[in-house]
Parts: sequence; C-alpha cells; structure tokens
Amino acid sequence: MSDQKLKDPVNPSGPVIVRNLKFHVDRDLCIGAATCVAIAPNTFIMDSEAKAIILDTAESDPDESIIDAARGCPTAAIIIEDTAGNQIFP
Repeated sequence: MSDQKLKDPVNPSGPVIVRNLKFHVDRDLCIGAATCVAIAPNTFIMDSEAKAIILDTAESDPDESIIDAARGCPTAAIIIEDTAGNQIFP
C-alpha cells in the first residue's frame, strides 16, 4: 500500500461519509478490477489484497464521480446510501 492516508484506517473499506454520501466497499464482492480507482482516483486505491479501500482525499472527487465509480464496479461491491440511510446504489 502507498503512503496515502485512509479515510478510516481502522475500517479501510468503510463505511465512510463524504458530504451527503455514506458508502463502503463490500470486500467479499470486490474482485480488484480497479475500475473505481480509474473513475474516482482521489477516493479509491487498491490495498495489498487487491481490495478497494477509501482514501482521506475522497472529498476531492465530486459525488457524481463516486457514484459513477460504484456504477462502474463489475460486481457492484461499492454500496452507497444517502445520510438518511436510503440506498442510492446498487
């Protein structure tokens, strides 16, 4: 893993809250395709197990990029809710 800081070092795959989005990566579903890293590079990075984890710089990516990253995931491993708990994706 790089020296980049994680949003939540204790729970690197989340859940985290960024603005009005609460999201996490389901590590059982994540296959390491890294589509999320390509779409939202300030939000996601792959760990040593090839699982997506969430960076402290996630606020640098717009909400739409984070949602697009979830949509781009081939296994729908990124689960997004609004802060009221309503599921946005998948």
